[in-house]
Amino acid sequence: MESQQEVMVVEKVCEIYEEISKLGDLNPSSHVNNLFTQLVTICTTPCQIEVSQLNQQVRETIAKLIRLCGKAEGLLESHYSTLIGSHENPLNHMKLFPYYSNYLKLSHLEFTMLTTHCTQVPSQLAFVGSGPLPLTSIILATHYLTQTCFHNYDMDPSANAKAHGLVSSDPDLSKRMFFHTDDILNVSIGLKDYNVVYLAALVGMDHEEKAEIIKHLAKFMAPGAILLLRSAHGGRAFLYPVVDPSSDLKGFEVLSVFHPTDEVINSVIVARKHLVTQGTYSAVLASKCSGVEGFNPFIHGNVIEELTVEDQA
Repeated sequence: MESQQEVMVVEKVCEIYEEISKLGDLNPSSHVNNLFTQLVTICTTPCQIEVSQLNQQVRETIAKLIRLCGKAEGLLESHYSTLIGSHENPLNHMKLFPYYSNYLKLSHLEFTMLTTHCTQVPSQLAFVGSGPLPLTSIILATHYLTQTCFHNYDMDPSANAKAHGLVSSDPDLSKRMFFHTDDILNVSIGLKDYNVVYLAALVGMDHEEKAEIIKHLAKFMAPGAILLLRSAHGGRAFLYPVVDPSSDLKGFEVLSVFHPTDEVINSVIVARKHLVTQGTYSAVLASKCSGVEGFNPFIHGNVIEELTVEDQA
């Protein structure tokens, strides 16, 4: 039975959706920003909402809301990419983006999770759905994976043009960061080149689209390669599509799952593409690395679910 708090959250989210859906323009403005700030605040209220258990009408509203959020997020990133790119050294002005600190926390969390399960620094990393402001790739390339080549995929050529403009003047990143205008479903053999593949939260806006993309990655990624996905949990699932690690990752071994409880919105799932041995899938032993020195998961929230899957003799 739903608690009074959960009922209140659902009602408020639906009210905000009605307001957002009537807007003719989702470009950044004081009104648009205020509505989405309200939405994020209510969606990060601690509660145990399971979106899949809500009634059909509410689930349909949520699906439409997620698409509106995705559109607004793209416009926000495009606006700030243009603003940041207008400076002589764009990489020195990334803090102009209002959610930059969130990306710093999320990138640190994801890197820490990766190092727990990667025995070697990846030489090639793919980021699917990088957008006009590829903050994760830039932060990882600058602070953590300083020798790795980043291949960013986005279907929008204007997004890639803006993203490329941010790094083109940097002598280091301009040599290690590449932008591909393509639907990841059209990329097959090339996926085997990557040790790690990131799947952005808004790539695959509903369960069917997301499932098709994951199935494609399971088919074409290199055996043993790492897939890092962004998902959502609880009230945050009003903002981003949910990936269920127990049922949506066929062909992968789920290594760990993290659900933040602070201002970071996205959950993080780390999985490994199965090795194929004599026609059957064989699980890959997870690395026993202890992670990055100084990392404290409790500054990000609680580890709601930590899964480690190992070979069974």
